[in-house]
Amino acid sequence: MWLMEVLVPLLRLYLCGMKVLWYQMFHKSFTMPALPSQSGRVAIVTGATRGMGLETARQLHRLGMHVIIVGNEREEGQEAASKLNAENHSGGKAEFIFLDLTSLKSIQQFTQNFKQRRLPLHVLVNNAGTMLVPERQTQDGFELHFGLNYLSHFLLTNLLLDVLKDSGKAGRCARIVNMSSATHYAGVIDMNDLNRRSSYSSHGAYSQSKLALVLFTYCLQEQLTSAGAQVTVNAVDPGMVDTALYDNLWTLAQMLKKPVAKILFRTPAEGASTAVFAAVSSQMEGVGGVYLYNGEKTRSAEISYDSDLQIQLWKRSCQVVGLQ
Repeated sequence: MWLMEVLVPLLRLYLCGMKVLWYQMFHKSFTMPALPSQSGRVAIVTGATRGMGLETARQLHRLGMHVIIVGNEREEGQEAASKLNAENHSGGKAEFIFLDLTSLKSIQQFTQNFKQRRLPLHVLVNNAGTMLVPERQTQDGFELHFGLNYLSHFLLTNLLLDVLKDSGKAGRCARIVNMSSATHYAGVIDMNDLNRRSSYSSHGAYSQSKLALVLFTYCLQEQLTSAGAQVTVNAVDPGMVDTALYDNLWTLAQMLKKPVAKILFRTPAEGASTAVFAAVSSQMEGVGGVYLYNGEKTRSAEISYDSDLQIQLWKRSCQVVGLQ
């Protein structure tokens, strides 16, 4: 029984990976359209000190945005911000702010400090994440994948929602981008065991966290639409990208991955392109509640459209992070 609970999620996740590689073998990364200037606008990008997050911040910065790089490595974050500012030719500004997404207290402190600055917020990119780590918990006792990849962004987004609503205007909505993954197709949500206490599988935990982000995306967009808010939220799938996220693969998988990655994986800049497209493109103005892959609207897993499950997860998430 235990073997099946570990083996099945592993096989489901690697099958998703094979399908993505097959697609990427025959399809190039989509070509980014011309993007409008973002001068005077503000973005927060989580997990932006390296990899896709840094490339997302770089592309937004080049469009003239004030980009707030969020991460838990101070030296790396300050270096990333300095590097972007040194590259700047368009009036953009980059700064680093420390945030530990494994701590609810840190998220609350971050949002409180941000609001005290009275800055607008036009784009929030929930990019930070971890993948296939051994069983660990956040500072608040949540399973690490679920806590870091999903719950932290659920809380961060909700605490910043009033600023996003105030910043969005008719014809120029504020935008939220949630970084999901094709692995969400393999995800299963067990409302009675979100922390995966019964039997731990890093593959199952990762897939669950990415499915949770898609469910959250659709549920939040429904609420925003009902309230008439000028804010959109979309889920993005970057494909398989050659970043440090794969460092926790098994040794054999690591060996197999290296030569394949050079040929078939997207670069971090290519992986970031769909998130940037969702965040600022004219084509996505006023468009919310969609799943984007390689720059195109794509149907997500059937379970992600289950409105009852969306609401159940929303309510449970509010309970565990202490939101009304």
